[in-house]
Amino acid sequence: MRIAYIDLAKPRKAKNPIVACIGYFDGMHRGHQKLIEKTKELAEEHHCGSALITFEPDPWVTLRGMKNSDLEHITTMRQKINLAVSYGIENIYILRFTWEMSQLSPEEFLGKVLGQLNLKGLVCGFDFHYGKAGEGTAETLKWSVVYPVSIVDEVSEGGEKISSSRISILIKEGKMKEASDLLGHPYEIEGKVIQGRHKGTLMGFPTANIQIADELIVPKIGVYAAYAKYGMHTYKAMVNIGHNPTMNYTRNISVEAHLFDFGDNLYGNNISLYPVQYIRPEMHFRSRENLIMQLEQDSKTIRAYLTENEK
Repeated sequence: MRIAYIDLAKPRKAKNPIVACIGYFDGMHRGHQKLIEKTKELAEEHHCGSALITFEPDPWVTLRGMKNSDLEHITTMRQKINLAVSYGIENIYILRFTWEMSQLSPEEFLGKVLGQLNLKGLVCGFDFHYGKAGEGTAETLKWSVVYPVSIVDEVSEGGEKISSSRISILIKEGKMKEASDLLGHPYEIEGKVIQGRHKGTLMGFPTANIQIADELIVPKIGVYAAYAKYGMHTYKAMVNIGHNPTMNYTRNISVEAHLFDFGDNLYGNNISLYPVQYIRPEMHFRSRENLIMQLEQDSKTIRAYLTENEK
C-alpha cells in the first residue's frame, strides 16, 4: 500500500498508472464501497493499480474557515485509509485541500491537481462536484478528460440514499446496528488509553479511558454492549459514554471501557471499541453501592447479549 500527497505548491507527475475513485469517503460506507468495487474492476481491466483520492482537511474546513474539530466525522483519516486498504485499494492519494486549490476552476482542477496522476480511469459518485463553487459535475467530468470516467449511481437502503449524514444521525441516536448495516462494517471508536482516576478499579470494574479525536462522532450518551480490539485480540466489553455523574463527573464527554476477562495494563496504547447495542441511559446513583449493583447487572446483561449475538 502506498500513500502520497498531491500538493499545488509541490507539483509532481506520478509515473505509476492507476484507476482511481475520488471523494471524501467519510465512513467508507456501502455507497463508497460501490465506488471501490468499480475501481478495482477497471484497474484489473487496464492492468494497473487501484487508488483512492481523498481530501485533507475536510473541504468545509477550507471553504468556511473552520477547524477540523468543529466538524463531526464518522472516520478519521487513519480509519479511512485502513478501511480502504481492507477493501482492496492499493494506493491512497491525499489532496492537500488549500484555499488556492478550492478556487481552481473545474478545468484547472483537472489539469493542475488530477493531472499530477497517471490516470487510466476515474470513478466517482453521481453527485460528485469539483472546482470552484462545485461548478464541475460528474457529467461534465466525462467529456473533460481523455481517460474513461465511470459514474456510480445512488446506493439506497429502505428507499433512502445511504449517506454519511444519515449514518451520523443513527450513531447519535445510539442505533448502532442500523448504522453498522449502512456502513457495511462495525462503527469504530479508536483512541489512546489515558490515565483516569481509578474509580472503576476501586469498584471492581477497571476501565480504560479512551482519548478520541475531537472530530469523531460520539454515540448517544449511555451504556453499550461492545467489543474491544487490542493488538490481535478482541474482547467483550462494557462501554460508558457520558459524564460519569455519580463518582467521577467530567464536563466533557468521556469514553470508558471495561474489558471482560482482561487484566493487562493498557495505558498509552491504542484501542478500538465497537459499540453494538445501546443498553441504557447514563444515570446518577445515590450511592457508590447502588452504582456497583447496577454495574453488576449491566455486566450480566451485556455478557448475555454478546454471547447470544454471536450465535
